[in-house]
Amino acid sequence: MGKVIAVCISEKKGTQKHAVPSAKFLPDWGIENDAHAGKWHRQVSLLSHDKVEAFRARGAEVASGAFGENLVVEGIDFAALPVGTRFRCNDVLLELTQIGKECHSHCEIFKKMGECIMPTQGVFTRVLKGGEIAEGDELVILPPALRAAVVTASDSGYVGQREDLSTPAAVELLEAAGYRVVHTVILPDDRAMLGAELKRLCDGDLADLILTTGGTGFSRTDCTPEATMDVVERPAPGIAEAMRLNSMKITPRAMLSRAAAGIRRQALIVNLPGSPKAVRECLEYILPPLSHGMDILKGTTGNCAR
Repeated sequence: MGKVIAVCISEKKGTQKHAVPSAKFLPDWGIENDAHAGKWHRQVSLLSHDKVEAFRARGAEVASGAFGENLVVEGIDFAALPVGTRFRCNDVLLELTQIGKECHSHCEIFKKMGECIMPTQGVFTRVLKGGEIAEGDELVILPPALRAAVVTASDSGYVGQREDLSTPAAVELLEAAGYRVVHTVILPDDRAMLGAELKRLCDGDLADLILTTGGTGFSRTDCTPEATMDVVERPAPGIAEAMRLNSMKITPRAMLSRAAAGIRRQALIVNLPGSPKAVRECLEYILPPLSHGMDILKGTTGNCAR
């Protein structure tokens, strides 16, 4: 847990940042009116307050923002945290993308002191969710985000004859639920290829939750459930049953879904329909309760008994 000591921006590149009472953080952009905002991985920079104070104790006269930092935070050693760490402050959600950076043109601080702490102690983040941060607000470190992968089965999508709309829908809902989507791929309706990809993701510990879309119906080429059951070590039938039950409230055709779910090693595989609308309906229903199951699978909580 940390406390925001200063919020800083610079309206033009090449000028020193200055403290403002508060600032608006924009998703996948950065701070409103800050010259360094944009669609890249270094949208917001953070610096530990104690590192600044230690530098000042050596005789450096530096104001907040002098190192190019957007947020000065007390109580957190940012440089000691791994890339991928997430922070929450009010409604704002940040994800650590880079620790330090090479300084190609030495700043005024370097010229006076012979060094600058930003290249080694500063960290950079991207804005996952927007909102407002003000001086004095509390910033907390969130538990590591679970990793998700989306594997789409589609012959026409694989050869580029059909636009894949189900994957973006799944990614959107996964990220909103706090997952970090690390991999997406479109494969043909090929049982061996699908099984090999699912096995690779599980055995390589590349994802915690693997969603498949498509290939769960009655078509001769639909084989996603078979590919899934080829690789799972422990079936989890309740998940697919719950999706069918919920979808039956919308259309009786939901009973035709052959979707399956199961666990291999430390990863959960869940089959979803191929329709973007159905993907949304299923994920909106299962993601909230699924979080408890994922915590148990990853060993971060225990089974509950009443």
